[in-house]
Amino acid sequence: MYPLVLAVTGASAQQLAERALLLLLQKNFNIHLILSRGAYEVWSSELGIKVPLDPSQQEDFWRNRLSVTNGELKCHKWNDHSSIIASGSYATSGMVIVPCTMGTIGRIASGFSLNLIERCADVHLKEKRPLILSPRESPFSLIHLQNLTRLSEAGATICPPIPGWYSNPKNLDEMIDFIVIRLFDTLGESLAPLNRWTGPN
Repeated sequence: MYPLVLAVTGASAQQLAERALLLLLQKNFNIHLILSRGAYEVWSSELGIKVPLDPSQQEDFWRNRLSVTNGELKCHKWNDHSSIIASGSYATSGMVIVPCTMGTIGRIASGFSLNLIERCADVHLKEKRPLILSPRESPFSLIHLQNLTRLSEAGATICPPIPGWYSNPKNLDEMIDFIVIRLFDTLGESLAPLNRWTGPN
């Protein structure tokens, strides 16, 4: 199995990214993780978590925080354009950006790459590999919708973090799990058991 790129931008929903990373590593995925500059700030302001900037320190940080030894994890700085994943010749199984800001979406839609996340997204589009975007914004403006449409037409999958109430979530953790598991359904990966729709009772 080729590695998977997991990117996190500065939208408000870092819990989704953390849960995704944990479930992926538990399933022995090979993960390349990129945090945008804004993602560090959101983790700090909303969750009181100081994520290390240094990639090697960050790998140890996530291993310790998530208490997981499975899988492979390689962290990258947001501005490292020389990273291996910035090249289309490096094979991956896909890329997921969760949560994804509308600024990131707008730059990807215009082919304008300011950081490694946007460059990797551009690579996945041009190489026709799966690119899953989970925009965390409400309401959508016409510009947002036009950018999302343009990316969908270019081959990306748009998967907003919308819970399914039919799963009868008992708490926030179960709702987060539903969103994350459904997100990776789009890649054909079942990360964990899920109370899926089976029709009316």
